[in-house]
Amino acid sequence: MKKLIFPLSQPTPSIANRETKARDGFAHVRIILEDVVRDRAFPGASVCVTYEHEVVWQMVVGNFTYEAESPAVTPETAFDLASLTKVIATTTMAMLLYERRQLALDQPVADLVPEFTSSHNDHRRQQVTLRMLMAHSSGLPAYIRLFESCGTRQQLLQAAFAASLEADPMARAEYSDIGFIILGEAMERLAGESMDTFCLREIFTPLGMKDTRYSPSPELKGKIPPTLHDKDFRRRVVQGEVNDENASVMGGIAGHAGLFAPADDIARFSECMLRGGAPIIQPETVAMFTKRQTTPAGTTHALGWDTPSTPSQSGKHFSNISFGHLGYTGTSVWIDPVRHLSITLLTNRTWPDGGSQMIKQVRPALHDAIIEELPL
Repeated sequence: MKKLIFPLSQPTPSIANRETKARDGFAHVRIILEDVVRDRAFPGASVCVTYEHEVVWQMVVGNFTYEAESPAVTPETAFDLASLTKVIATTTMAMLLYERRQLALDQPVADLVPEFTSSHNDHRRQQVTLRMLMAHSSGLPAYIRLFESCGTRQQLLQAAFAASLEADPMARAEYSDIGFIILGEAMERLAGESMDTFCLREIFTPLGMKDTRYSPSPELKGKIPPTLHDKDFRRRVVQGEVNDENASVMGGIAGHAGLFAPADDIARFSECMLRGGAPIIQPETVAMFTKRQTTPAGTTHALGWDTPSTPSQSGKHFSNISFGHLGYTGTSVWIDPVRHLSITLLTNRTWPDGGSQMIKQVRPALHDAIIEELPL
């Protein structure tokens, strides 16, 4: 096995070394990225590929916005991860609490969040468990614009707790931001501290993810690509603050969104998963949380994670035990334990108005092109 380029206790190597190594390869991938930036799929992107425990290729392309004078994306550029927060923070926090016997997957949500049932007479809510929230099988709606009627974090949480079920628990798989807002609060109550504090100490610092944070400091905001010119809700350019409006009302710290990170840090996290969770999680826990659920029928969800569907945003080459996740802002990570492979793609495809949907074609094409360059 090749030597790991970035041991978790040491910094990653310089990007120059990696670009030199990859200069003779990945030409088709470079062309794809340059073409889609030119076609305005997104203003800029950062890609990092690990294979057999090495960073084998990394590329940055484009700028923060489409204006010529806009700053160029660099390897250090952090992006709004959007729903990658669900796996990198919330799900990993759940894994750690599970191993410490603080979290029981089949515990009713109402045990930890009594408000979940006290606001309704719907007896089905008593059946909803933490496992169902993680597997998106709770019956909760996918999304509600709670921010339109809530002005504070507590108001928004109470509105999420009161969201009506749209289906019986376990009757269907419906990807739900609302479920993960509730899950994030349940995790905080179990841990007795906020997600940002817990994740920094227990996940990001041990893995050397030095630039992964909720709510970047003011001096860092200008170094992060903007995601939206928000003319309706915040009435400003959204830069260095979470794009998701519900998470914004929650102060930028939530179970469903809020993290910012560069591609290098996501590669470090992916390598942790590829090494069976070392050094923070046990292999058995990683295997359990990343395995596709067997019910409801037709689900592609694991616990927190997603798995390849047909067709899949992961492309056509990832193995059937792969796992990954997408983010609304144009981010994604896919991890293949069979090939010892991870691919991180970070973009700000939502700039300036969230209208571009080209990312749906870019992701599978990019993943396929990368894998076809590797000596698999």
